[in-house]
Amino acid sequence: MIATHALLTENDLADEFVAAFRARRFAEKFFYWFPLSVRAWLALCSDGAYRNYVRSRSLIAQSADDLARLVHPGPLEVMSLGSGQGDKDLLLINALQAHGVRVSYLPVDTSQALLELACQGAIGAGLPVQGIKADFTRPDHLAALAADSGTPPRLVLLLGNTLGAFDPLAAARQLRALLRPHDLLLVDGEIYAAQHTVAGYDNPLNRRFAWAPLVAVGITEQDGELVFEDGVDARLPGLHPLAKHFRAARDVVAQVGGESLLLSAGERLEMNHSYKYDADTFQRILAGAGLAARWRGLSDDARFLMVLAGPA
Repeated sequence: MIATHALLTENDLADEFVAAFRARRFAEKFFYWFPLSVRAWLALCSDGAYRNYVRSRSLIAQSADDLARLVHPGPLEVMSLGSGQGDKDLLLINALQAHGVRVSYLPVDTSQALLELACQGAIGAGLPVQGIKADFTRPDHLAALAADSGTPPRLVLLLGNTLGAFDPLAAARQLRALLRPHDLLLVDGEIYAAQHTVAGYDNPLNRRFAWAPLVAVGITEQDGELVFEDGVDARLPGLHPLAKHFRAARDVVAQVGGESLLLSAGERLEMNHSYKYDADTFQRILAGAGLAARWRGLSDDARFLMVLAGPA
């Protein structure tokens, strides 16, 4: 039996999706909500074409033992924010257990389908697991995720360049507030490489994933185009948002739970973004949020940086 606790209900998500469509802006969570989106995401991960997934997973696989040695033996909560299907988490948890750490697993995601997969993987590995359906960018949900003084130390995971799916400056400060003095955070980010970065996203398999929430409500490639935009965030040198939007070529009506939502010809629907970083910028963001690095790892192609940090 899969044990999950819902801070975010499916009705909440449906209301938020309609409001987001009317505001012409889709948040990150809607790309993992529809069954078609989940299928497209799993296909993207399994194919090997999504290099960030490969980089992040490979870094965990190569570094799991080194990371486990930095954690004291004994009880530990592993809370994975935006856990997805949880396969990267299990690689690290297996290494932790081999080093005498007694892990309880807390995957957190807005996607019910992906949360179930993460919990199923943990159950199959014999782990105590409690799935939490929540949006950790919401202050009330983040407060509910905070541990009290009587619970074991916690290792918080934010993997797969997930920090970049939000405002990384604000999100890093929120993560710092979630940590107690003896807790740790493992977070990673993609190192910016201009045209190579854009090419990693603007490819057929990733486009299928990006289209999935639109197709789920009846919008297809015949209705308009999907555009990727490489930008610069002036708040901090070396901070690069890669954004995308759908531009309607004709009037199109999305069907959502019996509601008809009109998008007129020429209108833009802003979609989720993904921040990339210069390597020193990523570390500066963490330091600016009050986090001190305890370990750093770099992918084989030097395009992905992972940092284990604690409160400074």
